Amino acid sequence: MKQVRWAAVAALAVLMGAQLAGQADAAAQTGKASYYKSGHRTANGERFDPHGYTAAHRTLPFGTKVLVTNVKTGKSVIVRINDRGPFIKSRIIDVSYGAAKVLGITGAGVATVKIVPLKKSAAAPAATPAPVAAVEAVAQGVVEVLSLR
Repeated sequence: MKQVRWAAVAALAVLMGAQLAGQADAAAQTGKASYYKSGHRTANGERFDPHGYTAAHRTLPFGTKVLVTNVKTGKSVIVRINDRGPFIKSRIIDVSYGAAKVLGITGAGVATVKIVPLKKSAAAPAATPAPVAAVEAVAQGVVEVLSLR
């Protein structure tokens, strides 16, 4: 029984990795990211939450979920686009302070990141860091596989 569970977990982890890799299409970008932690309202009218996992992007539609990965450390977080910016041309995204803490960029203030817009079906909740979302998805899959028995 234990071997069946571990096999199911391993298979689901491989599938999740393939699903995320398949989403790295032409929309993926690599460039500089910064963070911000002050403001009252975002461009889409929401109240700004500095501890949330949100971001500003110049062109992505509001509500788009984006996997942001710090190229140097490999740390990732999923953010939801709810604002416009950054207004410094050399940067591709501004993340909230909460997301910046997960990415490990609060000390330097700026880091090189890779951003990948996620398909709606694969996006995790906005307040869930990417590694946690992957573990939850695998755990859910194991429950589904075991319930088929």
